[in-house]
Amino acid sequence: MAPPNSPPNADGKPPVTNAEGAQTKPPSDTKLAMRNMVKKGGKSLQHFGLTVTALLGVLVGLAYLTR
Repeated sequence: MAPPNSPPNADGKPPVTNAEGAQTKPPSDTKLAMRNMVKKGGKSLQHFGLTVTALLGVLVGLAYLTR
């Protein structure tokens, strides 16, 4: 954790201190999201598949109703 008197970065997040004591920028939100997706394993792929299936179902249903 960063010392309490260290200034925040441009994005408002305080710098992160690594094991050697050097301050580094905190990981980006994209990097954290990717790390979280890898940790959850197949659940993300399952949710993606369900989303694609539901979207295709809505589009096919609308196409059928408006023909």
